[in-house]
Amino acid sequence: MKVFSLLLLTLILAALFAVAADQPQPPTTGNQAPTFSLPNQEGAQVSLDQFKGKWVVLYFYPKDFSSGCTVEAHNFQRDIDKYTEKNAVIVGVSVDEVESHKSFCTKEGLNFKLLADSSHAVVQKYGSVTEYKGMTLAARNTFLIDPTGVIRKVYLKVSPQGHSEEVLADLQQLQSAK
Repeated sequence: MKVFSLLLLTLILAALFAVAADQPQPPTTGNQAPTFSLPNQEGAQVSLDQFKGKWVVLYFYPKDFSSGCTVEAHNFQRDIDKYTEKNAVIVGVSVDEVESHKSFCTKEGLNFKLLADSSHAVVQKYGSVTEYKGMTLAARNTFLIDPTGVIRKVYLKVSPQGHSEEVLADLQQLQSAK
C-alpha cells in the first residue's frame, strides 16, 4: 500500500509540474522586452518600439472596472506627472476589448494608453496569463522597460495598492545609478 501511495503521489506531482512547465514564463530582468502591437482604447495600434528613448511601465491587469484594477489605474493616473518628469510612459494591457477600455478610461478619467489583447498573444509573451472561473485573464504583473527596450525590473503578482509608488521608487533608483 505504501508503494502504491508513493507512486500515486509521484504521478500527481509530475502532472502538476508538467502543467506548470506548460505555462509561459515571464521575461526576466536584463532581457530585451518582447515586442507587441495592440489597439488602444481609441482603436489605434500601439507598438513597444514607439516608445524607444522612454522608460515604459508595462502593466498587465485582469479586468476593466474591477475594484483592484480600478485602484491600480487610479494610482498610476494620480502619479502620471511624476512619470512624465522621469521620461516614462504608462501602458496597461488586459484581455478586454477596445470598447471596454474606452468606457473604462472615460468613466475613470484615465489619460494613459490601455491596450486590448483579446487574442491573449501579448499576455502569453509576457507570461502574464491566469485563469479565473473558466476565463483567461491577464495576471497582475508589471515590467519596467528602459529606453533601449531592456527589462530592468519585473513585478509579479502585484498588489494594486502602493504599486505605483513602488515603481516610481525603483525608476528613481535605476535612473540615479546611470
